[in-house]
Amino acid sequence: MEGYIQEALFVLFQLCFIVQLYYLVGNHSRLYSYRPLQELPQVNIPVSVIISARNESRNLTENLPYILQQTYPDYEVVVVNDCSHDNSDEVLQDIQREFPHLKIVTITEHDRYKTGKKFALTLGIKAAKNEHLLFTDADCKPATLNWITRMAANFTTPGAEIVLGYSPYYRSSNFLNSFVRFETVKTAINYLSAALNGDPYMGIGRNLAYTKTLFFGSKGFAAHMHLMSGDDDLFVNQNATAENSVMEIHPDTFTYTPAKTTLGSWFRQKKRHMGVGKEYKNRHRRMLSFDAISGFLFYVLFILCLVFKFEPLLAIGIVAFRLILQAIIYFKVYKKLDAGDLLWALPLFDLIYYLYLNVFGLIGTFIKPTRWK
Repeated sequence: MEGYIQEALFVLFQLCFIVQLYYLVGNHSRLYSYRPLQELPQVNIPVSVIISARNESRNLTENLPYILQQTYPDYEVVVVNDCSHDNSDEVLQDIQREFPHLKIVTITEHDRYKTGKKFALTLGIKAAKNEHLLFTDADCKPATLNWITRMAANFTTPGAEIVLGYSPYYRSSNFLNSFVRFETVKTAINYLSAALNGDPYMGIGRNLAYTKTLFFGSKGFAAHMHLMSGDDDLFVNQNATAENSVMEIHPDTFTYTPAKTTLGSWFRQKKRHMGVGKEYKNRHRRMLSFDAISGFLFYVLFILCLVFKFEPLLAIGIVAFRLILQAIIYFKVYKKLDAGDLLWALPLFDLIYYLYLNVFGLIGTFIKPTRWK
């Protein structure tokens, strides 16, 4: 009986390997061969950059002037000062005197009615004068002054209504930062590869663009206004199609942001993000769940093969083959996404990543976030 159980577990281990191979070769390899446009395009589509900021005076001081100095001929920046109780108002007024294309929308806190980021963004979208909207956060800084140019150029693609960008974290020398950046790259590989495969399912609000017509035509965030998160990924999940979505990963368009520095703050952030996954379309939930569960079981069953000495050499060979294939495909992908330094940690972080996905997936199922900051 014990032999049958071990054999069944080994067969399951091989099935998990095949599923993981499908994601790696069938999906992620598309990003391996993708090459963004290198030549700086000439474009003059009026753009409104929208930022929702709550108690972000320091970040606004540091990052907003750089956004207001973008080398783009026709754009405005709309900052929604969302119930801030620091000196954000004074900071914004000072910056506006130097940059008149800054528009300020102020939300005052109400004792009985609490508002979240989706409400703030909706007001910013209504205040924007342009059809094409580009979103980022107050703690984000574009890599170059060509950010708007390259992101806006994608709207010249016939039918394009959504542009999916990429936003890495700043690099620092500690374990948490390395894993946070690793998880961000893996997430990006998943959603960017899906977009290349014609099935876009999410975007990130730190670097995302779409049209005002699409927003109001789909009733904005109404379908998920009751959730604190989801202004980016849920909106994209509900409205993106193969025909209306494009992606942009030229290094000029990366928007950098500081990663969380403590486990507690990172835990709160991820708990908030994971809480919206159950609202994705069914096929996207299945796709992400199969990846998370098969990756987790792949490592668990590998360890069991070693512990019970059931075909240990073959199991090691399978794991080594997957790791080598990952290194080959991810070598170019990680460099494209400014994460080449993380390849050395692939064996360890890949294991932690799949453990993290399953743990936070369970947490997101049972816990409902109550605030966006």
